[in-house]
Amino acid sequence: MAIKMKIYLKIISLVAIAAIGIGIYAINRGAGNKPVVENIQKTSRLENQGLKPFAKGTMAAMRILDEPLDVNTIAFNDGDGKTLTIADWRGRTVLLNLWATWCPPCRHEMPFLEDLEVRLGSDRFEVVAVSIDLKNSDKPKAFFAEIGLKALQFYWDGTGKVFQDLKKENLAFGMPTTVLIDHNGMALGVLNGPATWNSDEAIALIRETLKLQQQ
Repeated sequence: MAIKMKIYLKIISLVAIAAIGIGIYAINRGAGNKPVVENIQKTSRLENQGLKPFAKGTMAAMRILDEPLDVNTIAFNDGDGKTLTIADWRGRTVLLNLWATWCPPCRHEMPFLEDLEVRLGSDRFEVVAVSIDLKNSDKPKAFFAEIGLKALQFYWDGTGKVFQDLKKENLAFGMPTTVLIDHNGMALGVLNGPATWNSDEAIALIRETLKLQQQ
């Protein structure tokens, strides 16, 4: 009985030591991530400040956020039905545009978004236009073909959840909604309503965003 008790106490001791070790690891790991998160927020905040002078002319309706907002978990599908999140674009600036075939202003601005992608699309920037047409993707795909969109990749969310998620963050109020997102997946600004996305002011805004992210 004494031997069994010693073995039992030894096992308890080993379990306690292991638990302490895991706790210390978790604390250190959390502490190690904190400076990284703070640095990302600081970087995005500086970008916000730098972009405010560029919200003018055709971009006057662009609301530069006072505090950058993490939108990495915003999800939708690609043309093959694969689920993607904004986190899949880490390292690239994204202009996320929500549109639908039943929205005349959305249809009107699509050629401007196409031209913006043609002019600035690269491994550092992409226009991500997400259709929120419900049920199936036949109509938005037909629209892409009808007006000859080739530079823009096709993305779709048949549930409308992407709009609701942005609405909860006070980013989406109507259609179209366009969100400027930096290379860390942080929303920097939002424009509710249509815009001339291939205008000089729009080009300058995107180029300044890319410039700030190099600093």
